[in-house]
Amino acid sequence: MRKGTWAAIASYGMWGLFPVYWKQIANVGAVQILCHRIIWSAAFLLLVLLVAGTIRDLWPIFRNKSSFLCVCLCAILITSNWGTYIWAVNSGYITESSLGYYITPLLSVALGSLFFEEKLGRWTIAALVVASIGVVAAAAMIGRPPFIALSLAGTFSVYGAVKKKAGLDALSGLAAETIVAAPFAVLWLYFLGTSGIFGPDAKSASLLVIAGPVTAVPLLTFAYAANRLPLQRIGFIQYFSPTIQLALGLAVYGERIGPPMAVAFAAVVVAVALYYLGPKTTGAKLLSNS
Repeated sequence: MRKGTWAAIASYGMWGLFPVYWKQIANVGAVQILCHRIIWSAAFLLLVLLVAGTIRDLWPIFRNKSSFLCVCLCAILITSNWGTYIWAVNSGYITESSLGYYITPLLSVALGSLFFEEKLGRWTIAALVVASIGVVAAAAMIGRPPFIALSLAGTFSVYGAVKKKAGLDALSGLAAETIVAAPFAVLWLYFLGTSGIFGPDAKSASLLVIAGPVTAVPLLTFAYAANRLPLQRIGFIQYFSPTIQLALGLAVYGERIGPPMAVAFAAVVVAVALYYLGPKTTGAKLLSNS
């Protein structure tokens, strides 16, 4: 549990810092970035498997029908999530995409309760209610159904649930996902034409190539955490990511927080406090009474 918790914190911490990376390749198309993420992630993970001497772990995954179907579903979900996020950021929907990552933990907790028989304590329920009210209020303030936010939240929360259900090794499972998606990415770049495959300049080309480890490392630590933690805990740890992104936007990039995100952020802070501090407060009271 302790190792899984630190792995989840590492994942969401790295994802929270992703805007620093994306800002450097804003001059490259969203689909082009997505293809490079897939291709170089597959290459990086295959290299890691070769160095570790565990490349053979891939064969049982592809031979087993159930595992292979889970890998294909994970590949579709994570590719859809990446593509939607990149498109949303490049198209000016940063607020709605941020809202999506505030919604995701709620869905993760719900999926844990529905499909993994994870019990909801009273403090967890209280936290869910508070966070849900904040997210719904923020969505209403945007003035239209948050399709982008719901898409991001749905794809990633289901991705985490499928990975937990499959229970595959973190490294070989993630490598299998990227290998399944890589041929489609290669075909897209091929039809794009040789002149623009690596972006407009050398800086863009080098940053696109390192998209492999940049993408794969947090997914590896996430896969490690998903196999060891209840989805409830993973869901609430996920709030690290949008909170770090929000801090970067305000302190580093001079962005302003709008009323919808202010409502969501305030609700999330209260919800996380209830989730983590509520049980400790109850335990302290019981000890003092005894």
